[in-house]
Amino acid sequence: MHIVYNDKTDLLYIRLDDKKQDVINRRVSEDIVLDIGENDRIIGIEILDASKHVSLDKVLPVKYEVLKA
Repeated sequence: MHIVYNDKTDLLYIRLDDKKQDVINRRVSEDIVLDIGENDRIIGIEILDASKHVSLDKVLPVKYEVLKA
């Protein structure tokens, strides 16, 4: 799992599977987009306006990157 946060765009991306593959984007709400890969598995989760939905310091205790554009 890999978590990336861009503080300029307030976008949080959680990559669940690092395998290179084609994905289909499926919007499940105004601020949440799922990347669907092979066998209809969720490969990634994109959260727009992330600071409204998630507190990074309370995300699972995994390493994350803060990208500065």
